Amino acid sequence: MIRVVICDDQDVVREGLRVILGTAPEIEVVGVAEDGARAVALTAETQPDVVLMDLNMPGLNGVQATRLIREQHPTVHVLALTTYDADEWVFDAIRAGAAGYLLKDTPRAGLIEAIKGTVAGRTFVDPAVAGKLLSHVASSPPAYDTTLAERLSQREREVLQLLANGMTNTDIAAQLFLSEGTVRNYVSAIFSKLGVSDRTQAAIIALRHGLVD
Repeated sequence: MIRVVICDDQDVVREGLRVILGTAPEIEVVGVAEDGARAVALTAETQPDVVLMDLNMPGLNGVQATRLIREQHPTVHVLALTTYDADEWVFDAIRAGAAGYLLKDTPRAGLIEAIKGTVAGRTFVDPAVAGKLLSHVASSPPAYDTTLAERLSQREREVLQLLANGMTNTDIAAQLFLSEGTVRNYVSAIFSKLGVSDRTQAAIIALRHGLVD
């Protein structure tokens, strides 16, 4: 069972999401929060697998709450869910540690798939904002750090390349003829060496520093 906390400052959105997720037998909504501060407290109380986080909220906003949750509970995934596709929200949410970024008009099936996939280690970014994220990385001046490349073994570089291409652990295992457990160990080592906590951050750093094509 996937445990989910919903955070949004609008009652109708919170209840709508609760109803939508209630149709998925593998998902349990363990709490709803009306602001970032309550989301942080609920995360500590309920230890969910995923927090669906609105971003533009009064008081402690979603970006700030995401950062606190990721610092205090690194195993909890935060999935940003918002009406905004403005650049600053995209970049701030990813920097804060969000595992994905979806818009609120995401269809029911897409939302449920994103939650299940996020728990499985995949990264979901709405197509409306994915282009902005990649364009930002591509247009930024390269900041090559040779020490990063030296930290990774050849096999870790291969895994990182496939990870940055959006492949799951299962896909990577099949591609490299490895077991999924071995791939998980490589991914964990890569996160540790790059100083990141999720696949999105690893992919961004790899692109920024020329570690992958």
